[in-house]
Amino acid sequence: MALVKLQTQWFRNLEPEPVRFSPSFNLLYGANGSGKSSVLEAIGYLGLGRSFRISRHQAVVSHGQSKLTVFGVLDAGLDEHAKGDGRIEPVEHRVGISRDITSKETSLRVNGEAVRSLSSLAKRLPVSVIDPGVFDIVAGGPGKRRQFLDWLVFHVEPSFSSLWQQCQRVTSQRNQTLRNGRIDESLMRVWDNQFAVLAESLSDTRAEVFQRFKSAFDEVLSELDAGWTDGLKLEFYPGWDRSHSLVEVLKNHREQERRMGHTLYGPNRADIRLKLGGRPVAETFSRGQQKTLVILMKIAQGKVLSDLGKQVTFLLDDINAELDVRHRIMLARKLQELRCQVFITSIEHPEPDVLWTDGQAPEYRMFHVEHGKLTEE
Repeated sequence: MALVKLQTQWFRNLEPEPVRFSPSFNLLYGANGSGKSSVLEAIGYLGLGRSFRISRHQAVVSHGQSKLTVFGVLDAGLDEHAKGDGRIEPVEHRVGISRDITSKETSLRVNGEAVRSLSSLAKRLPVSVIDPGVFDIVAGGPGKRRQFLDWLVFHVEPSFSSLWQQCQRVTSQRNQTLRNGRIDESLMRVWDNQFAVLAESLSDTRAEVFQRFKSAFDEVLSELDAGWTDGLKLEFYPGWDRSHSLVEVLKNHREQERRMGHTLYGPNRADIRLKLGGRPVAETFSRGQQKTLVILMKIAQGKVLSDLGKQVTFLLDDINAELDVRHRIMLARKLQELRCQVFITSIEHPEPDVLWTDGQAPEYRMFHVEHGKLTEE
């Protein structure tokens, strides 16, 4: 599905008028502070349930207001509804999220019906962000890469969200028990057993999706003429040595976990390990090579979902400052091939002929953003 209509109320400095977008490419430009990134941020709310720029909802609500609302209309994407006479009729879905910062309550709606889970929104609009912060996937800690993988697992495997939440609850209970000082060993065995069952299932799911991702990544990599990627290896680390049972690992490291006060082994420690010649790429690749690697990983994510008939909405925020023209062209061409919906922001006026030098530009819409108002050109 693709977002074809967006309307906000009291969301940063954005005007409340509805805006219609292309299900293909959308080019937004304007001065710093004009509201370009805020548009992407609002779209992110519909696909992520939060801002990708800041953790606090309070910072997103317009000054002097206590509530924000984001409403969107999604097209059928690759879904179609056949009428009785054989004709194909597009199906639209309406999604909305509002957040009251006073009561700290979030309201979610899908097609006019109230829903309780953010996953009900997120599964309809897979939103992938490429902004300056995303390049920490390679150089940052395991949490960044775990989040990268879990986003894909969530959109591939419907049961993952529930399984992940259960595992989080048990991990929290284990951590609380570990911090209680003197450990009740019989209680710890109960949590260990529950945790191990969930951990095995969660890790199996992650490993299966990782193999899909790796296959897509290898295919993308094979199309790139870059010698610096020769010998590059991606491996999924589940969070412990699976040649041993997790229950055994936890028991053998009980004292270590007690000292630290939290769970040190399990899916909460999973990682995607990227190595070249046995060394982490963060130590061997230049900053430019790391950025290219992240782009290829993002493209591979999109390919996995595209192969499953799902359309990803990519939010490319101010990438002109991070990527040279050659890499911007590569990214635009690959996302076009995958039939993704794309939003690109820039300070300068976009030049589609620069991105699509072969003259095969996709259908696109261009907007000038000023004082929170979008004007289509």
